[in-house]
Amino acid sequence: MTVLLLLLPPQLNKSELVATDDSGRMSLLDHFRELRKRTVRAALSIAILGSLGWIFYSKIIHILTKPVCDLTRAASTPHHCGVLYIDGVLGPLNLQVSVAIVSGVILASPIWLYQLWAFVAPALHKREKKYALFFILVATPFFALGAALAYWILPIAIKILLGFTPNSLTNLIKFSDYLTFVLHLILLFGLAFELPVFLVALNFAGVLSGKAILKPWRLAVFGITLFSATFVPTSDPFTMGILAIPLVAFYFAAGGIAILRDRRKAQKIEE
Repeated sequence: MTVLLLLLPPQLNKSELVATDDSGRMSLLDHFRELRKRTVRAALSIAILGSLGWIFYSKIIHILTKPVCDLTRAASTPHHCGVLYIDGVLGPLNLQVSVAIVSGVILASPIWLYQLWAFVAPALHKREKKYALFFILVATPFFALGAALAYWILPIAIKILLGFTPNSLTNLIKFSDYLTFVLHLILLFGLAFELPVFLVALNFAGVLSGKAILKPWRLAVFGITLFSATFVPTSDPFTMGILAIPLVAFYFAAGGIAILRDRRKAQKIEE
């Protein structure tokens, strides 16, 4: 727990700021050092909190498997989960390791999201603490919202996909493939829902203006649609739409917030 406290954003001081020259630019070596520091901190937080996924592996598996099969009921009903199987001697161990890693990624999201923000926007000197706190408080719920939405649509997506199985055949699902599919979907939705947070945060940092965000809106909508179609593991229109529609709405909302802030900032300068 002490290590985790060190990974969270402290009261930022000069030692936490990135070393820059007189023009405010970092050298290439400083960039690599900063990237290494942020990556090590993020990986350490994921490893520490991933131990909780290892400890509560059985409970997590019950939750992730519920859209396809109720493992609690399967304990008393033979062949209730006959469609799921584990392959190989190392299969159970690989499953537990995968669950632990992804659990660490989800639980440590406030820490590695901050490390990512601190690397992307290193020039926030006086207000860095305030913006970092704002970023964490907003980014974490958005990541959780995306992960929750993915879990909510999971039974529907699986029902659609398994509906293509011919009536005369039985679809046996390799548990490792199923788990990879579920975790991929959850992480994809969680990370994708960080788009508006990054846009607004970069606007607060003075990197992007509201007009710069919304000007290429046609290209942005096309990019979001292409991203959803490419990376959604289900490849069905329903799941792609569930991801693309909120992202497009978040994109325009983030641009609107950025424009309002730019106008208020301009008014203050005029006053």
